[in-house]
Amino acid sequence: MDLIQALETRRSIRRYAEQGVDRALIEKLIALATQAPSAMNAQPWAFAVITDRQKLQEYSTRAKELLLATMDQHPLFQRYRAALSRKAFNIFYNAPVLIVIYAKPEGPVPEADACLAAQNLMLAAHNEGLGTCWIGFSRDFLNTSELKDELGIPDEYTAAAPLVLGYAAVEHPAVPRKEPEIYFF
Repeated sequence: MDLIQALETRRSIRRYAEQGVDRALIEKLIALATQAPSAMNAQPWAFAVITDRQKLQEYSTRAKELLLATMDQHPLFQRYRAALSRKAFNIFYNAPVLIVIYAKPEGPVPEADACLAAQNLMLAAHNEGLGTCWIGFSRDFLNTSELKDELGIPDEYTAAAPLVLGYAAVEHPAVPRKEPEIYFF
């Protein structure tokens, strides 16, 4: 697959097959993620990889509880209250892998740099026949001191890009895109 094809055909996947993802492939994707540009070449990223499905289920429950408890701080999330309240709803879409790209406090824009690494990872995963989805709902939970302690992540790191990864259970059609707002001078 060439780059243009990857850019045009990558989709956010929310239904995953049961099949796991080989550790060597995850490591390859992370190596490709680190090829992303970063301000002042700071490369301020760290990767937490969770493949334990029981932990993923537990983290989903805890993330939903936190979101529901702080819903007033997230007005845009209000429309998801019913889904988040359902016990069966898994915030990570039952994907076999969660990769959290943490931004280290180095360089002028570490969170933006981590997001560039995330885009590399998503495109590389698509090239390998894997699906990904950005799980913004999980950021508050992934940034709690309690979870960082559990994972051994330094407290000053910020969860910038939570991505689930796995083989798609269904094929997703293209979603119409808005026309870009462009200003030429």
